[in-house]
Amino acid sequence: MSWLVQPRLVNGPFDDPALYLDFRFGRRAILFDLGDVSALSSRELLRVSHIFVSHTHLDHFAGFDLLLRICLHRAEPLHLFGPAGFADRVNGKLGGYTWNLLDQNSPDFVMTASEFADGRISRTAAFRAREAFRRQEIEPPALPSGMLLREEEFCIEAAILDHGTPCLAFALQERVRVNVWKEGLAALGLPVGPWLNAVKAAARRGEPDDFPVDVLGGAMPLGHLKERALRIAPGQRLVYVTDVAGHDQNAERIVALASGADQLFIEAAFLQEDEALARQNHHLTAATAGRIAREAGAARVTPFHFSARYLGREEDIRREVLEAASGNGVRSAAIA
Repeated sequence: MSWLVQPRLVNGPFDDPALYLDFRFGRRAILFDLGDVSALSSRELLRVSHIFVSHTHLDHFAGFDLLLRICLHRAEPLHLFGPAGFADRVNGKLGGYTWNLLDQNSPDFVMTASEFADGRISRTAAFRAREAFRRQEIEPPALPSGMLLREEEFCIEAAILDHGTPCLAFALQERVRVNVWKEGLAALGLPVGPWLNAVKAAARRGEPDDFPVDVLGGAMPLGHLKERALRIAPGQRLVYVTDVAGHDQNAERIVALASGADQLFIEAAFLQEDEALARQNHHLTAATAGRIAREAGAARVTPFHFSARYLGREEDIRREVLEAASGNGVRSAAIA
């Protein structure tokens, strides 16, 4: 059964962090971090609906201007999320340009910037192109603790970590995956169509097998369709962690966020031989990253965001991650 999203790192392991999550069944994408994104085409960037920024150090936020330039004339909104103070950073970016050519005849492009603090979205600001991106405070969404976004098919969770400044780690959790088996549907004499959306929604909600679902004007027990025409599997959990100190409190929070992850993207900035440098710069060593992956029970780990001091030693970093992660079936994913 295919996952809802296909993730890929935008850049190589020594370059700016950015993870592109491409939705398989819709013209949409999500970004974790906003470093250099020039490797993405304009078409790919225009698919982005939400961006989750770990923190606003230059290598995690430098892609803002390119994205703004490409999205400026589109009708769909763009939603950004970051740690405390993030809306101020977005406001500062937008305030650095002259917008005298924008007016009520301009495309109604809207950007929102939400701040995650104390386990919730504490503040949201909106910026409208037709108002020359003048900042407007709006009511933050009411979501459960630890959650940044909740939709029918998935949610985005966050944890606040320490990088000498608050830094967010993110998890995408798919809801139960429900696929239609067309051969089984045909055997029941039923066509594929929009009516299946309500059926899949009931299955995702966990309704009992005797729950009646509408089938083209009639009723059928959900369990009958589950047995004959649906394929149900747990949803993917995908976790992204970068720029965090390797102390115990961070490690505990990452393990909690990444527990049982199907895919864990985690920084491995330094080799263990340079642990003092890692501590000084508030980063993880490869060994610490591997240990966290093991303790979280992650099925797959992709190390990234290597320090340039290890150019030519990429395999040493990967080896150290995997040695620390060994014993739990964790395997390395190739970096695009």
